[in-house]
Amino acid sequence: MTGNLAGVDLLVEQVREAAAARRALRIRGGGTKDFYGRELRGEILDTRSLAGILAYSPSELVVTARAGTLLADLEARLASSGQFLPFEPPQFSGGTTLGGVVACGLSGPARQARGGLRDFVLGAQLLDGRGQVLRFGGQVMKNVAGFDVARTLAGSLGTLGVILEVSLKVLPRPQTSATHCFALEEAAALERVTGWAGRPLPISATAWSAGTLAVRLSGSLAPVRAAAASLGGEVLAPTQADALWADVRDQRAAAFAAPGPLWRITLPAGRPPLELAGTQCFEWGGTLRWLTSDLPGTVIRAASAQLGGHATLFRASPEDKARSGVFTRRSASVAAIEGRLKAAFDPQGIFNQGRVDAA
Repeated sequence: MTGNLAGVDLLVEQVREAAAARRALRIRGGGTKDFYGRELRGEILDTRSLAGILAYSPSELVVTARAGTLLADLEARLASSGQFLPFEPPQFSGGTTLGGVVACGLSGPARQARGGLRDFVLGAQLLDGRGQVLRFGGQVMKNVAGFDVARTLAGSLGTLGVILEVSLKVLPRPQTSATHCFALEEAAALERVTGWAGRPLPISATAWSAGTLAVRLSGSLAPVRAAAASLGGEVLAPTQADALWADVRDQRAAAFAAPGPLWRITLPAGRPPLELAGTQCFEWGGTLRWLTSDLPGTVIRAASAQLGGHATLFRASPEDKARSGVFTRRSASVAAIEGRLKAAFDPQGIFNQGRVDAA
């Protein structure tokens, strides 16, 4: 604990010096998501010294850990008590840290059934751009302007401050799970998952690519067995199923290996296939689409908007990011809210400059 306290003091000093000089800081844990967002610039502010689980109450389903805690270590500790992170965050590598997981706000295949990362954030400790350590989540620091600040940090990509620690809600692991596969083209697969959504099935994940639809059933033994008998399809062995969902979670599946920029497109439920050239796959019952394509960003964003969604350039070269932009332009009202939050927490604008600027 003493080492962690010393780590916080060093970060506070680094932030205060940078704020006084208006010098950019680049917040970094394991660096496993450096590819996400716009260009990275500024002096590195390393959070890996802030590691360790501070409090864990299995009976209360709550864990609090420091930002530099390795995701693998946290998940192993939860697994020892038969619990897990319900939003199934991407791992990418063994260096993934909890702070980076929350800052990037990415959720895995179970997002469609259990909710996203933001839904499970209970509280946080933040180092702001003035060098102040603040707490949120019903503790000692009142939320700013009525915002649930702890949850606002999810997906902020470090632009509001340095996440020092996070409290998360966890859940018991399902008693059992089974993965079934079906040979279907995309349109038929989308119809199938839309139909499943109207039935009381214990579906925890779906994914389609290259003519194969996979569905994962999770929960108590009797409902999973009944659903499995109802759905049919080819049943994967547990080791095969685990590998499949890990590859989908971390974008390692074959569908993500095609050359070219990788786009992450979110759409309302029930939308038809995107008529765009490139390699496509989907998750989350069709509400998350992945597209690898060299098409101009304007074309991809227009097609996504026409179906009521938006597109993010998830992984690409710096040249592609400069040409197409990374994030869809926010509305004036959303940009104004973000501007007020940024001014409240980072008045000198030193944290992760430009990383989330809209296209």
